Amino acid sequence: FKENRKDDIWLVDFYAPWCGHCKKLEPVWNEVGIEMRNMGSPVKVGKMDATSFSSIASEFGVRGYPTIKLLKGDLAYNYRGPRTKDDIIEFANRVAGPLIRPLPSQHMFEHVQKRHRVLFVYVGGESPLKEKYIEVASELIVYTYFFSASEDVLPEYVTLPEMPAVMVFKDGTYFVYDEYEDGDLSSWINRERFQGYLHVDGFTLYELGDTGKLVAIAVIDDKNSSVEHTRLKSIIQEVARDYRDHFHRDFQFGHMDGNDYINSLLMDDLTIPTIVVLNTSNQQYFLPDRHIESTEDMVQFINNILDGTAEAQGGDGLLQRIKRIIYDAKSTIVSVFKSSPLLGCFLFGLPLGVISIMCYGICTADTEGEVFEHEGAKKESGDRELTDEGSEEEQEEEKNGKYTELSDGELKQKDIMEKKKD
Repeated sequence: FKENRKDDIWLVDFYAPWCGHCKKLEPVWNEVGIEMRNMGSPVKVGKMDATSFSSIASEFGVRGYPTIKLLKGDLAYNYRGPRTKDDIIEFANRVAGPLIRPLPSQHMFEHVQKRHRVLFVYVGGESPLKEKYIEVASELIVYTYFFSASEDVLPEYVTLPEMPAVMVFKDGTYFVYDEYEDGDLSSWINRERFQGYLHVDGFTLYELGDTGKLVAIAVIDDKNSSVEHTRLKSIIQEVARDYRDHFHRDFQFGHMDGNDYINSLLMDDLTIPTIVVLNTSNQQYFLPDRHIESTEDMVQFINNILDGTAEAQGGDGLLQRIKRIIYDAKSTIVSVFKSSPLLGCFLFGLPLGVISIMCYGICTADTEGEVFEHEGAKKESGDRELTDEGSEEEQEEEKNGKYTELSDGELKQKDIMEKKKD
């Protein structure tokens, strides 16, 4: 495979035998292989045990399992979409095909526009902008399609301020790239590759983090058909549609089913239905200070965020990071005990028991050490007293000897005095 892979285009699943997500992907992957073969695709589908062939997995930058990559010549494209058969096949066909697809006629343009919800088109001849467009396409083709067309192929309602131009068609309208207002072309395409309104899940929210846009979400229960749930969803949809020219550069709109993911993201319990605006780049979020009754209330809330008068909560500061660590640890422990109480007792009880035994052993060892040290000090002190002063017998003998010496001296002095008298 390593020697011959550049002769073909490969779609490879790098997996680990022990990985639960890999086992879940396996039947889907088998369907992908069968359908790609039946449709006559030039893409070969395979899978590789990354734990057995770790050197090859490392060469392709595999850091987690499963990792899906399309290998085309010297390039390796990562798949980051939902792990469904249709999404994986579309990714393979998109990346394996031409980088820039030409649209030769209006009929072809209309056909492609019906098929794709978001469509990027370069209009014009050779230019530095086209070179940049090709460069960006080689990077972002993993997410969307890139086309080129002449001006006469475009629909009649399209007007271009200048040529050449890069356009995006979505949500029944179009936007023209403006270098001065939109900045770098790559950043603009990355921001505009989503529809204006989305059904948001955890994966989509993660992907939206790369766009730099604020995400306005109606958090509802899709199964609940009450007026309040339906009303909040409709308000977000209306703002996304009617105010797209005002907000599409800064805001992404959508709704999310359920509040479990939002609760874990905000580290708080949100009562649904509600509206929240997320800044996924710095973990900040905004909650309306009053009940959203109408589209006008939502527009006012968004304008307050843009002009800085709305209060931002959360963030990625040190205090929030510490809070996040504590929250994640607490959530993990609670989820383990809820799913399997016995396993939770074993996982958390055993380490606590071992730590308790170790602490008891350390405290006991210190106490005994102090006792032995005290007794040793007493013994050493006693020996030192005996060494300095000697035994009682020695002291008595020393005393007697002193008295004897003094008696002899007195006798000698007596003899001298007697001689003087004589």
